Amino acid sequence: MKAVALQHYGGPDVLRVRELPDRHAGPGEIRVRVRAAAVSPADTLIRTGMAAGLLQGPPPHIPGLDAAGVVDEIGAGTRTGLAIGDHVVALVNPTRPAGGAYAEHVVLPAAFVVRAPRDTGHAQASTLPLNGLTARRALDLLDLAPGQVLTVTGAAGGVGGFAVQLAKAEGLTVVADASPADEALVSTLGADAVVRRGRDVAERIREAVPGGADGLLDAAAIGGTLSAALRDGGAMAVVRGPAEPASGTASGGRGITSHSVYVHTYDGRHDVLDRLARQAEDGTLTLRVARTYPIDQAAEAHRDLERGGIRGRLVLDF
Repeated sequence: MKAVALQHYGGPDVLRVRELPDRHAGPGEIRVRVRAAAVSPADTLIRTGMAAGLLQGPPPHIPGLDAAGVVDEIGAGTRTGLAIGDHVVALVNPTRPAGGAYAEHVVLPAAFVVRAPRDTGHAQASTLPLNGLTARRALDLLDLAPGQVLTVTGAAGGVGGFAVQLAKAEGLTVVADASPADEALVSTLGADAVVRRGRDVAERIREAVPGGADGLLDAAAIGGTLSAALRDGGAMAVVRGPAEPASGTASGGRGITSHSVYVHTYDGRHDVLDRLARQAEDGTLTLRVARTYPIDQAAEAHRDLERGGIRGRLVLDF
């Protein structure tokens, strides 16, 4: 099978299309013929070696967490409602020995694979698993009730945008940040109020919510003084923070609880990913593709991602 892989760490040009041994589904497993794999910042951490301590096998390493494609093999005795030919999506953990989603085939436990949202192309579908599950995990950690106020930083991005839409579907009031160029987008996603991003964003959130927000999702990983935007006893969830065992601690004298969002906590949560796929299907979630690339242009996709300013996901087309 063809895969986009790296033999050593470095810049985008270390990504090469390689011919690697094919894989087959064993008992309890499903093989997916990948048609699209979204590119994420986590992929660049693997490429540069910043995630080297997490990788479980020798090179070549295959990045990629988001896979969309077609079921083409089901292992003997596997219990699943899927059939050969079904369009599916999956979250792939690229730190495993078999690597990630930048490959023609991925073999996964059946619980990792769900039916793709109806009437979406593979590129669109591939934008859902990582960002959708991250947003879902953050909201589950914050555990807010309908009518409470959630603040979202990085609301124009993939995780932040899904979080805004999921929160609105659950009856929360959402205050989100955005640059002037992204205000209309964030409003369209459903934010009740949009404040300007950047320095002193906590003060602007406080102006919009004088008593302080009940919960805050820091999808932009701003950190620092953001807790000033929360009421006493509020809660914050930080994307790309440390692993979750250190989460749930109250800081200072204000009783604010801090959580780190670790998406692989939801590995194999078929019920959670399937619900997200159905919410994309019914229009609750908007799947955004910025650009697609053939696999031999994976390096260019990584360069474009690192330049920043992308709205929507970059996707490799297999």
